[in-house]
This record gives sequence, C-alpha cells and structure tokens, in this order.
Amino acid sequence: MSGQEIERKFLVRKGNAYQRAAFSCSRIQQGYIPADGATVRVRVRDDRAYLTIKSRSQDGGLSRYEFEKEITLDEAHHLLRLCKGGVIDKSRYLVKSPDGHHVFEVDEFYGDNAGLVMAEVELAAVDEPFDKPDFVALEVTGDRRFYNSNLLRCPFCTWRDTLPEEYR
Repeated sequence: MSGQEIERKFLVRKGNAYQRAAFSCSRIQQGYIPADGATVRVRVRDDRAYLTIKSRSQDGGLSRYEFEKEITLDEAHHLLRLCKGGVIDKSRYLVKSPDGHHVFEVDEFYGDNAGLVMAEVELAAVDEPFDKPDFVALEVTGDRRFYNSNLLRCPFCTWRDTLPEEYR
C-alpha cells in the first residue's frame, strides 16, 4: 500500500467500553529505524509483518505520504534489531463508528506507555465528516507526544500527569 494517509487521533476515556465494542483485537510490536526526513517502522501484528515508511506531515499531522509493504516475520525480526530505543507493545482493537461508515483503531499500550489508550480514524479527505464512539474524546492530531515513535523516546509514564485524570 502506498499513498496519502489522512488520519485523526484522539484520547480514549478510561474504562473498557472500547474493548466491549471491538469486533477484532490483535497484538502489535513495532520499532523505528533512524532516518532523516521520514519515519521507518517495522511492525509485527500477530502472525504478519510490515515495513512502513512515512513522510513528515506538512499540515500539522493530519496527512502524510505512506508506503507499506508486507515482509516475512523473519525479515521483521532481523530489522527490529536495527530499531533504536526499544519496541512499542500494544493491543489494537477495531471498533466501528456509530454510523458504521468508519473503523476506529484503538490502541492500548503496555510497558512504559501503560495507561495510554488512543483511537485513530483514517479518512478519505481532510474534511470528511465522521461519527465518533462515545469513548473517543480529546483530539490530539498533530501533538507529537502521541506519535508512537516519540513514545519510545519520551514514554507516557514520564508525562502522564499532564493529562486530565479521565485519560490516564
């Protein structure tokens, strides 16, 4: 897959409403290979693996170019050794929007990022309307603290108290 990625990110309120609403759940481990001007990610999702390259955003984090290619698990495990700062570990829950037109990817983080739960929705256009589930709340699109690559350098445990109680 390659092309323009348009997504919005949100914090999820405490509780397990997203787990009850999910139609799918998978475990993800991912790391980042250092690169200037792009984000290079290696991801293992259950029994599949991917190499993804994302450009920097020119519009505050709302959209950017993305190239993704499926790779073998063996290739991914070798590439993960090149990643700096460790690996992000999370579960991803897929939840349909109330109107059924979109799917929210809800990530529950572990390790130094435990307590952080974020939702993303991919859109076809920057101004595309969408309906959020009730547990999807504060928008954090473009806030670099919430980029997965940044969560390795500056984990949630070091700044969680800066957020309102309902999000930590």
